[in-house]
Amino acid sequence: MEPLSRITDATVDVLRALLDAPGPSWGLAVVKASGRPAGSVYPILERLERAGWLESEWEQDAARPGPRRRYYTLSEGGSAAARQAVAARPARTAARSAASVATVPAVADGTA
Repeated sequence: MEPLSRITDATVDVLRALLDAPGPSWGLAVVKASGRPAGSVYPILERLERAGWLESEWEQDAARPGPRRRYYTLSEGGSAAARQAVAARPARTAARSAASVATVPAVADGTA
């Protein structure tokens, strides 16, 4: 399994959706659970699979109407890394908020 070069908020949302899923998830289910647009989710899923965080397989149920679904499951190492990335998110968000507060210019009456 390869480490990811960057883990964005969107990536963390996708990882959280996969961790919260009771079993394998297909792309549209991840889109809905993460609240992110499909144009963001599918490239993230592809990047996670290339890095070895995810495994996927195509649906075998030919009786279900509609296009086949591709089911995604976190790999063993990917599951541990996903939990770590999700746990680290509040720290990154808090650090970013503190930095933005520190850069808010003061106005004449002393309020920010």
